[in-house]
Amino acid sequence: MASGRLTATTLVQRYLARIEALDRAGPRLNAVLEVNPEALEIAAALDRERREGRVRGPLHGIPLLLKDNIDTADRMMTTAGSLALMGAAPLQDATAAARLREAGAILLGKTTLSEWANFRSKFSSSGWCGRRGQGRNPYALDRTPSGSSSGSGIAAAAALCAAALATETDGSIVSPASANGVVGIKPSVGLVSQAGVIPISHTQDTVGVHARSVADAAAVLTALAKGPWDPRDPATRETDGAATDYTRFLDRDGLQGARIGVARNLGADSGPLVEAVMRKAIHAMEAAGAIVIDPAAIPSDLDAAAEAELEVLLFEFKANLNSYLATRQDVALDQEGYPLTLAGLIDFNQDHAEQELPFFGQDLFLAAEARGPLTDPAYLRALDTSRRLSGLEGIDQVVRDHRLDALVAATGGPARPIDLINGDARALGTSSVAARAGYPIVSIPVGLIGGMPMNISFFGPRFSEPVLIRLAFALEQATLARQPPRYLPRLPEW
Repeated sequence: MASGRLTATTLVQRYLARIEALDRAGPRLNAVLEVNPEALEIAAALDRERREGRVRGPLHGIPLLLKDNIDTADRMMTTAGSLALMGAAPLQDATAAARLREAGAILLGKTTLSEWANFRSKFSSSGWCGRRGQGRNPYALDRTPSGSSSGSGIAAAAALCAAALATETDGSIVSPASANGVVGIKPSVGLVSQAGVIPISHTQDTVGVHARSVADAAAVLTALAKGPWDPRDPATRETDGAATDYTRFLDRDGLQGARIGVARNLGADSGPLVEAVMRKAIHAMEAAGAIVIDPAAIPSDLDAAAEAELEVLLFEFKANLNSYLATRQDVALDQEGYPLTLAGLIDFNQDHAEQELPFFGQDLFLAAEARGPLTDPAYLRALDTSRRLSGLEGIDQVVRDHRLDALVAATGGPARPIDLINGDARALGTSSVAARAGYPIVSIPVGLIGGMPMNISFFGPRFSEPVLIRLAFALEQATLARQPPRYLPRLPEW
């Protein structure tokens, strides 16, 4: 673009053609819910700016896709994948979307997701939503793309965009990053504003990135985290004035002398194939100069933390979602006579069960609706337990004990087959301790198992993104492990 050999308009045209070829036709990935009808117009305006000498930064003219729970005040809808929120656009951009626009990015479209960010039922199939059906893994189409940021992971892996915005409460960025073989950055809670994002939990939700390289993900994170604190999201107050260019931490020698602990009590039943890939990654870190402490177990009661987390999420989902829905006077839910509340959603789904409940129900919705206000002592006790055991007595404690720069664990195992009837199979996942504490994770590809990708996660204390990006980039460059997808109908038999 700087040399004039490529324009934003041409780039948008190429991505739109690729979406048509791979998402709408061909393997039919089901990653993109809708494209922005104004994308080419926006690209042309940004090309004019560039010709006139105004370049907003590294994202100027770069097409990005956004998960369909991030508000955009344009001609696209924001629905969390549900038919209940179909209607006109929100009246205001999410702060994250607004900051991308300010940085010159082109909001190319909205990606599919596990409906309601996978907080409708314990028996869901990740990547399924009422608006579009089941998303497919580009490595093997019969395998799950994981979730809830399914479409963002698929789209980044299949090069349907330069990068995609995703969101996480617990695993929803890093798990699809691993399943689809891309980089996932899940920032600390409070680093990126959650204003205008359909919520689950104000203590755990965060907006992050899926990209094909750590460098691309760091560039997008820089734009998302830039600017003063957002009055619409009090959690951002701690980062006021702390704008950081995360691309400054892309250091090929970043592992030299780093102390990295292997959290062996996360995913302990991962199996020999996962362990073999993990061991290879550990050897690569050591060869690049890292000091690996193995094991470096999280010392707290993680079972008690997990039990408390579910209570926290049920209480917060009801309160947070009702507050968000009060801002959405545009949606079909209200137009059809249902109240704009969680209770109204439950009724809508029941009355539209053929479209919304053909494979799994809404048991989590019902459990959340039964919870009381956020002043309930049961909620306050659960929140204290979840945070304390995961943060102060968990990650923080092991980092202090071993003088660590970061912890590492397998993000997940290879993607399981899609099963709409029985829902997701039990699978390895190591995101929860960082999620409950509100701490960051950077997940990167480190190998293939039977043709399916596998990632490892670097995680550490709150706002340790610079350290994690430095370590992840150095390992990425040392291994160059990511391989592009092959769009196989199914995995070949061994």
